[in-house]
Amino acid sequence: MSAPQWKVALVTGTNCNLGMNIVYRLIEAEEDDTRITIIVTSRTLPRVREVIDNIKAYVDKLDRSGIVDYDYLLVDFTDMVSILNAYYEMNKKYQKLDYFFACSAQGVYDGIDWIGAVKEICANPIKGATDPHYKIQRVGVKSQDGMGLVFQCNVFGPYYLTQKLLPLLENAKGRIIWISSIMSDPKYLSFDDLQLLKTDSSYEGSKREIDLLHIATYDKLRERGIKQYLIHPGIFTSMSFFQYLNVFTYYGMLFMFYLVRWLGSPWMNISGYTAANAPVYVAKLVSQTFEKQDVKYGSACTRDGHEYIKIQEVDKTGAEDLLKYLDDLKADWDDKLKDQITNSRQRN
Repeated sequence: MSAPQWKVALVTGTNCNLGMNIVYRLIEAEEDDTRITIIVTSRTLPRVREVIDNIKAYVDKLDRSGIVDYDYLLVDFTDMVSILNAYYEMNKKYQKLDYFFACSAQGVYDGIDWIGAVKEICANPIKGATDPHYKIQRVGVKSQDGMGLVFQCNVFGPYYLTQKLLPLLENAKGRIIWISSIMSDPKYLSFDDLQLLKTDSSYEGSKREIDLLHIATYDKLRERGIKQYLIHPGIFTSMSFFQYLNVFTYYGMLFMFYLVRWLGSPWMNISGYTAANAPVYVAKLVSQTFEKQDVKYGSACTRDGHEYIKIQEVDKTGAEDLLKYLDDLKADWDDKLKDQITNSRQRN
């Protein structure tokens, strides 16, 4: 009898609703006797412990014989030294990496334009719920490294880490899954502002960059035995705006989501578990030879909540230009980060 398989999965943004549910679904999707190591990420150790406790409680309810191991990386994607240190920790402990889920979803929000929200929802409920313009975002916010904060956290930081981890991914013939958004329309990105410092739609712009980054890199990665996929989770409840909601506006938001789903939008997943369908679907594709990589896989559901996968085409305009910019920036930071590795296990 052959020995059980061992898989290693790194999930960034594990402490958010989507990241946690990606872990849940991935564990469920693996063969029952597969041993799987889940590496969670957070900026702080207390949050890591909370996330791991939640995952353990979920796994305890599953009837599976395979062992689930837990590990963590303390990494801040707005801090390049922290990112380099995360690579060092991974390279020191592991010889392979089967899954990398790039699930960063940083925004620089400053509230909700309630009057604008009412107008948009009343004028077109489906569009108002799936492509809202009433979320107020700050402009010009930089990280401590001097880069656009949203750009660094959602795009460049994860890209830098994946590039460093390519040998581990290659050893496993692993898979990279980039989490984009239904709101990654080309209109949100200007090539004169790739660090997203001049726009009031930096979150949406960062997700457009993820689309282009995937399109520009998946083919070369495939030559190295690494499969890369692009997904979006649809619309679901997240922690991003809870601070701007009270009990009435929260339940009003839920009512709007269910109403829009009933009106025919396939993207109102509402549940983080349903939203996590697409990322785990592409991670576990059995017959990858016949699956497209130049598209975006979306988590969708029917009016009554039954989940399915809906594929969207991706506008490829500017993909190579963005990749050149990122690679030039990577070379700059490779030079800046010489001899700057510290031990993340000492951070709290």
